[in-house]
Amino acid sequence: MKFKLYTLTLLVISLISCSKKDNFQLLSPDKDLGIYVSNQNTTCSFLVTYNGDTLVQPSALGLQVMETDFTQNVSFSGFTEKEFDETWTTINGKQLSVRNHYNEYTIKVERIDNPLQFYNIIFRLYNDGFAYRYSFPAEAVHDTLLIKKELTNINFNRDFTYWATNGEHHNLGPIVRSEKKVETITPPVVMQFGPESFIAIHEAEIVEFAPFTVNAASDNLSLSFNTRFSERNKTFNTSWRAFMLGDHVGDLVESDLLVNLNEPCKIDDPSWIKPGKSLWDWRVWGYKAQDGYEYGLNTESHKRLIDFAAENNIQYLLIDADWYGEEFNENSDPTSAREGINIEECMEYSSEKGVGIILYLNDVGAKRFGLERVLKQFSDWGAVGVKYGFMTGSPEDKVKQTRRVVELCAKYKLMVDFHDYPIPPSGDRRTYPNLVTKEFCHAQADGLRSYFPETAVNQVLINMVAGPIDATNGWFGLNNAQSRVRVFQEIPGTVVAEVAKLITNYSGWMVLPDSPEEYAKKDDLFECVRKMPTQYDSFEVLDAELGEFVCVARKSGENWFVGSLTNRDSRSITMDLSFLSDGKKYEATIYEDAEDTHFMNNKETYNIRKELVDSKSELTVHLAPGGGNAIYFKAISNVKE
Repeated sequence: MKFKLYTLTLLVISLISCSKKDNFQLLSPDKDLGIYVSNQNTTCSFLVTYNGDTLVQPSALGLQVMETDFTQNVSFSGFTEKEFDETWTTINGKQLSVRNHYNEYTIKVERIDNPLQFYNIIFRLYNDGFAYRYSFPAEAVHDTLLIKKELTNINFNRDFTYWATNGEHHNLGPIVRSEKKVETITPPVVMQFGPESFIAIHEAEIVEFAPFTVNAASDNLSLSFNTRFSERNKTFNTSWRAFMLGDHVGDLVESDLLVNLNEPCKIDDPSWIKPGKSLWDWRVWGYKAQDGYEYGLNTESHKRLIDFAAENNIQYLLIDADWYGEEFNENSDPTSAREGINIEECMEYSSEKGVGIILYLNDVGAKRFGLERVLKQFSDWGAVGVKYGFMTGSPEDKVKQTRRVVELCAKYKLMVDFHDYPIPPSGDRRTYPNLVTKEFCHAQADGLRSYFPETAVNQVLINMVAGPIDATNGWFGLNNAQSRVRVFQEIPGTVVAEVAKLITNYSGWMVLPDSPEEYAKKDDLFECVRKMPTQYDSFEVLDAELGEFVCVARKSGENWFVGSLTNRDSRSITMDLSFLSDGKKYEATIYEDAEDTHFMNNKETYNIRKELVDSKSELTVHLAPGGGNAIYFKAISNVKE
């Protein structure tokens, strides 16, 4: 992948020397990332280098607008640049604060034969990636304008292996680019070029048009974009085409590039937005407790769940579909509860117990009975959030409806979680932090099927590049879960892995799917869940390999949580604990699979042990086939000199 230095230098000089005003060098703040935009022979192209490597060879850059091809017969008539550096505080982010440091460049691209036909390309270069978008000021929009196609074709310097999201199924990949053609890939796409060379491609700020998909159908090593635009008659911007770079696959998940590409928070006082843990009634239906009680869709069951939440540091209860009638029945009114549910009584009871209520809302009911009317009623009842399901319409319709739902939820101080093939996260939670999570993954037992351990590993490294995912982890009664009304297949996995997923998976709401009784049976293991904070202070991938394993560390005050997952293979992981604060001792409570634990035939066995460690220690943990490991590091004292 590495060019010899003189070869790279000659290539750059050749691009820049042709016509100085039509060739520009764009650099990241640390100058390790360079983009060279050229108009050689009046053809718009770009080249990308990173840490001395040529990642992208000269590649076409531009759009077809109406019948005009903006990759050919164009000139660059304007160029501006600026540096921006700020640090902002997150509401429900992976860490408490985010640095937003970039160099921005704007290039005006116009037709040689008609300078009135033009647009601006805006580049932002960060130290860990870059993004660009197309901007059409008012002067560029004459009558009605339509982008017919994106003509950018990204020519990579060498072959690569890639993975991508795949709806409510196991992730796409690994695919070697040179060996297979694929016309439609749903981002984010994660690419590996070598042992220490990774790129992820996604979109940021999806608010105007349908999301793009990635196209790998050509014969060479290139990728392009499949796009669908609607007509416009006033100024507009496309979404950002975003590229995250890293030496390790974990770097891509840790990146804040997507949120930084979105506008700052538009909610004047976001203090009511509170991430947290939630119980969930949906998967508990039909569970029979040892005292003879059987859970159902009724207020009595909800009160029982509220009681457990109040006693176990769980902030919310999610009341899911059918609480106001059959969710797809157009006569089911979300402003009134069905027989057996007294929503006002439930809200009053939960308020007394200090537990917030999240209410499900189907797109059918929202549109039939008026979205704002329904959300106002939820707020008047005292709900704290909404789970929005099965949005319908074209991809662009869903983009616009998503933003409308989020804005109206903000108006009525409601957090929101989107399920059932939602619009991909795109960093938009920065602008509206009440958008706490999305089911942009295969949530366990959803889609009428279960997923296997390798999916749990890959979702952390692929889906979460886009943002927080609601994977509904935390199953404790794995052996007989399929006997319940809303669990359709046996759930592969181990109970310790279920705890670990609550650490490896970043989400504004940790939605726990099991019954209070199953958690109480393994109270010593559930103690780890009780100790988990409503909001972590950091997110760091300690080690990972796609399809194999992942190990994530998250800080909470002076304490730390570490979660590890493996695929169907057992393995031991030796952790370097240098992430711990220097000069402190920690009591490490280690929750691990037993020696004979297995994700299919011995799921619920585990051990708990403790060790005294510090930042200079190493810790080896065991993961059973399809299993996991969770560790709680409690700071106990300063180390004496």
